[in-house]
Amino acid sequence: MRSIHRNTCTALAVFSLTLFCLNAAAQAPGGRGYPAKPIRLVVPFPAGASSDIVGRLLGQKLAEQMGAQVIADNRSGAGGNLGIALTAKAPPDGYTMVIATASIAVSASLYTNPGYDALKDLAPVARLTSIPNVLLVHPSVPAKTLREFIELARKNPGKLNFGSGGAGTTNHLANELLKHIEKINIVHVPYKGVTQAVTAMVTGEVDEVVMPVSTALVQLRAGRVRALAVLTDQRIAALPDVPTSKEAGIAGFTMPLWYGMFAPAGTPQDIVARLSRELVKTLEAADVRERLNALGVDSWPGTAEDLRELLRIDIERYGTIVRSAGLPKQ
Repeated sequence: MRSIHRNTCTALAVFSLTLFCLNAAAQAPGGRGYPAKPIRLVVPFPAGASSDIVGRLLGQKLAEQMGAQVIADNRSGAGGNLGIALTAKAPPDGYTMVIATASIAVSASLYTNPGYDALKDLAPVARLTSIPNVLLVHPSVPAKTLREFIELARKNPGKLNFGSGGAGTTNHLANELLKHIEKINIVHVPYKGVTQAVTAMVTGEVDEVVMPVSTALVQLRAGRVRALAVLTDQRIAALPDVPTSKEAGIAGFTMPLWYGMFAPAGTPQDIVARLSRELVKTLEAADVRERLNALGVDSWPGTAEDLRELLRIDIERYGTIVRSAGLPKQ
């Protein structure tokens, strides 16, 4: 009887230890139980912006693959810096990510205190997409081509204005680059997001906005705005009749918009690697590519290292644009 009792106790002890280990593995950040709760996907721009559209699409597919909720959390303001800073300060446990645009590479050059250091406070997870930008004007603007718009601005210094999603966004810097190249004076009117900027243009509050093709298509198809040029070297399938900035004879006036996923610095490497693999898998899915293409978005999957290198290169590139344009720090 003692032998049976001893064996039973041993078996119970082993069973309890096994349960403890399994529970610990599930609760640990890198354990097999990850994700054990919803993942927050911070979108640093308003609902309806390109990053919101792309983020929600990828988040939905990611949730299907990982078997956990991915909840979009729009935190717009300060050209995207508010949402990015929020993510940088979040617990590095794999349950907070942010979908950032190329404007993240501008923060160090344009802001005295953006609230984060892109290279130190964030962990690159995956490169996501690339989106062409298009220059739009209100129908009341008499220019029918980009060159005509430039000449109109040259003859009326300070009379034309442009909207943007905030200082440091690519739609802001694109116009600053145009001003620098062509030596024209058009006035910057910043908004909390590009969605508000294009709404202001539709109502006639501003004359011009540079914005992602994915966001512009609805307004273009409704005839509320007019496209003068895509800021690329080649025409794009979504707007085949719209000439490029290169065709307008403006060398170097290109401004692609890329998206990347970041987590707080210190997020466990196994979680970063898992999220990276899942996001690349999402972007390679035929249905996702099809939906992105319909939005004028190019799938551009890349690893965490690909995103890190892209960020490093663009910090230097945009820093040069900010300095050459003489933009003061915000």
